[in-house]
Amino acid sequence: MLLNEAAMLFTMLRQFPIAVRLYGRALDIDPNDPDLMAFKADPYQAEGNLDEAAKLLSEVNAQTPSTTAFTIKIVQLRLERNLGEAVRLLQARLAQFHFASEIDKGINQVLLAFVQRLAGDSAGAKITARQARNTLEPLCKNQPDNALLAAVLSLANAALGEKDSALKEAERAIMLEPSVKDRVLGPSLEENMALIQTTVGENSRAISILTRLLQTPYHGWVYRRTPVTAALLRLDPIWDPLRADPAFQKLCEEKQP
Repeated sequence: MLLNEAAMLFTMLRQFPIAVRLYGRALDIDPNDPDLMAFKADPYQAEGNLDEAAKLLSEVNAQTPSTTAFTIKIVQLRLERNLGEAVRLLQARLAQFHFASEIDKGINQVLLAFVQRLAGDSAGAKITARQARNTLEPLCKNQPDNALLAAVLSLANAALGEKDSALKEAERAIMLEPSVKDRVLGPSLEENMALIQTTVGENSRAISILTRLLQTPYHGWVYRRTPVTAALLRLDPIWDPLRADPAFQKLCEEKQP
């Protein structure tokens, strides 16, 4: 749908009110489309308007067919710091849902590992991250030029606490799909690197990347479709290790371009 594509473009440009209006027009045409409802929640999240986003995501559950809608729901729960519910949903999906591909299963496992880690269950997070790596490593061997797989594997390694291998895979993902080659998706792999660096204690390097990304239009990775914003940095517990740094505090206060 052209309205969806246009809304996604304005989301990349961080022109969120326009994106919301376009998604609203698309929903006027197809009011029961769960994907469109989740997509409309995305720019609300980016602005920090969690109440409006929650209304649009209220029907998303462990059996929701759309991977994108489900992932946006998990982002919502993480931004709300409702980590227990996020863990419950992710575990239920892994136990009950028929994944379309192994990569979808691996992404779900990585999401669960990170939420468990945020919730303070470091032992459970490592068990889940090890399962994710077992899912992802054969895929990476079969598709060595797949940047997405390298990025997801880097997250599994980070959740395991394996700093060197996590950074190596994140860097490999960037080399496979650099920003100079793909200005839409390339920066999302740098965003992934910032998350890895935050997770393994490379805080200043992560802040440097986030500083640049806040001024860059791109299709997001950590937030599925939206690029990183000051509101997302403020709200999301994945960036908590950076909060004591004045440079990061300044990023959280910035107005979007």
